[in-house]
Amino acid sequence: MPSPQHDSLIQLFRDRPQLAVEILRDLLGQELPATPLVRLESSTFNTRPSDDIEADLVIVLGPPPSPAHAVVVEIQQDKSKNPRQLARYAAALWLLLKCDVTVLVVCPDARAAEHYARPIDSGLTGYRLQAQVLGPGDIPAITDPPGGRHPARAVGHGGHGPRPRPEGRPGVRHGTRRTARRTRSEVL
Repeated sequence: MPSPQHDSLIQLFRDRPQLAVEILRDLLGQELPATPLVRLESSTFNTRPSDDIEADLVIVLGPPPSPAHAVVVEIQQDKSKNPRQLARYAAALWLLLKCDVTVLVVCPDARAAEHYARPIDSGLTGYRLQAQVLGPGDIPAITDPPGGRHPARAVGHGGHGPRPRPEGRPGVRHGTRRTARRTRSEVL
């Protein structure tokens, strides 16, 4: 069952879909198409004859008739979700929209971030998903003035600094902690 923290994080992306694009580009180094149109899409997929599967949030870059890219945003506070479900989301959305798909997993917990940062074997030969994971160590210290706009300000900050990605572990960063100038309540 989703928690208040889960629902709050999803609402941040729902209120400002561009936030997912900024996190992927600015914090995680993901290349995305340059398009001014960023919109929400239905987060329920169906691959008949199976049941509906529902992601936390789907954001689409580009106009409805010809989307350029889609982002599945998932909030994972622990390791309870089978990572293969993330691969299913990406495949179902790719089939539905006929465009490239990135899965962004936001994990307030470092262990969950490590878990979902591993390449995901989908069970389909040749299809492995590498989700983009934003963990607590990936959110840079907030040092700009309160009026400044930075993706980390919206997601919240747990006192962690950016961490370089080690070789062979593209989805998670490791390193030392830094302290933010403002508390989490001041950020949110």
